[in-house]
Amino acid sequence: MTSHVELRKGAYADSVTLLQVSRTVQGVEGVAAAQVAMATALNIEVLTEMGFDVPAEATPNDLVVAVRLAEGGSLELALAGVDQALADASKRESGPSEEAPPRTTGAALRRATDDALVLVSVPGPSAFVEAMDAVESGHDVMVFSDNVPVDQEVRLKEAAAERRLLVMGPDCGTAVVGELGLGFANVTRPGPVGLVAASGTGSQQVLALLDHAGVGVTHALGVGGRDLSADVGGLATREALRRLDEDSSVEHILLISKPPAPAVAAAVTAYADSLTTPVSRALLGEVDLTAATEALLRELGCAVPAWPVVGRAAPVGRGSRVRGLFVGGTLASEAALIAGDRAEVTDFGDDEYTVGRAHPMIDPTLRLEHLARAAADPEIAVLLLDVVLGHGAEADPAALLAPALANVPQPVVVTVVGTTNDPQGLDRQVRALADAGAEVHLSNAAATRRAVELLGEPA
Repeated sequence: MTSHVELRKGAYADSVTLLQVSRTVQGVEGVAAAQVAMATALNIEVLTEMGFDVPAEATPNDLVVAVRLAEGGSLELALAGVDQALADASKRESGPSEEAPPRTTGAALRRATDDALVLVSVPGPSAFVEAMDAVESGHDVMVFSDNVPVDQEVRLKEAAAERRLLVMGPDCGTAVVGELGLGFANVTRPGPVGLVAASGTGSQQVLALLDHAGVGVTHALGVGGRDLSADVGGLATREALRRLDEDSSVEHILLISKPPAPAVAAAVTAYADSLTTPVSRALLGEVDLTAATEALLRELGCAVPAWPVVGRAAPVGRGSRVRGLFVGGTLASEAALIAGDRAEVTDFGDDEYTVGRAHPMIDPTLRLEHLARAAADPEIAVLLLDVVLGHGAEADPAALLAPALANVPQPVVVTVVGTTNDPQGLDRQVRALADAGAEVHLSNAAATRRAVELLGEPA
C-alpha cells in the first residue's frame, strides 16, 4: 500500500470539521485510511502510530493530510476527495440579509435581548476575550471551550461575581437552562430538581438516573470542572446556588463535583446551608453519584428503582488489572476512586487529549486505538468503558464500538449514560453493545464494582 503525507501551511479548520472530512475521505474508492487534522503534538503521535511519517517541520498551525491507498488506489482521486470535502465543509447556508453578521461577541450582544445567554465555543486561547465581552455587556455566559488557563477563569468569574452574573465553564460540556439543553445534553423531563455541577458527565449521569426513576430536572447549571478547586474557590457555584434558591420551581438542589478542595467544599457547604432550598451533595471522594442520586430520591419521597443491567460478562482467567477507557472525566474519576489501584483509568476527554481534536464523545478514534492495545495486553483482565448519549454526542456510538468489542478476549463492562428520549436511542445502543458481548449498566458506580468483582476481588 502507498502512503502520502503533506502539510498545508496556513490552512485551518476546527477539529469537528476535520473529523467529518477524514470520514468522508475514508469513503473514497481506493483509500484504505485517511486522517486530515491540524498538526498538533497529539495528532502527530496518532498519525505516527498509524504508520504515517509526518515531516519534522510540522507545526500546530499546519494542516496535515495523510492518506494510505489500497492496491490500485489513485492518489489524485484521494486528494481530490480531500479538497472537495474541505470545500463542502466550508460552505455556509446564507439567506437575504440587510445587515452584515457581527464580527465580535460585543457587536452581537448590541443586537441581543437583555436576558440573552452567550455560548462561547472557540479554541481555548481565544475564549477569555469573547467570554469577558459577554460579562462586561451584562450577560451570563457558557464557555464550552477547554484548554483555558486557570488564571483567566478566575479573572472572568471574579468579574461576573461583581455583576451577579453566571459563568458556566470553562470546559462546561453540559447545561440545562429552563429545560433547554446546551452542549452535550440529555433529553430529560422537567421536574423539581436543580443541579449545580462542577462536572459535565457527572451531571449527565445524575440526569440519566433521575430520568430512569421518573424524576425531572428544570435546571442543570454547569460551572466547569475546576470551580471547586483552591484556585477558583467556588465562585460560579455560589452564584448558581443563589439562582436556584430563588427559583420557586426548584424544590431540591444537588451539588455535583469531582473531588473538590476541602476548604472550598466546606465554604460552599456553609453557604448552601444558609439557603431556603435544601441542598444535597454529590462530591466524589465522599459518595459515588449513584448513591447520591438514591439519597436524593429518598429525600423527594420517590422510590429508588433497580438500575438496569443488560448482558452478563464472565471472567476468562487472564490478567490481573482493570483497564478503564473513558470519554467522561467525572465518570473516569469515579471509577478510579472506586477501583483504586486495581484499575488503570484514562480520561480521553482530558485537555491533553483534545488539543486540535474533537472531544471523544464526538470522535472515538483515539479511544478505539487504545482499546485495541488493551485487548492485546495479557495483563488486562477486564475492560471498563463508558458511552455517553445526548445531543451533541456521536450519532451512533455503538456502530463503531460494538464491532471493536466483538473481537476483545476480555470481559467488557460498559456504562451507557442516557435517557429513553436521547436521539441515539438508549435501548438500541444498549442492545448493540450487549449483543457484542458487553455487560451494560446505567450506573457507572455499579459497572465499576462489577469490573472489580470480575477480578475475583470485592469492590
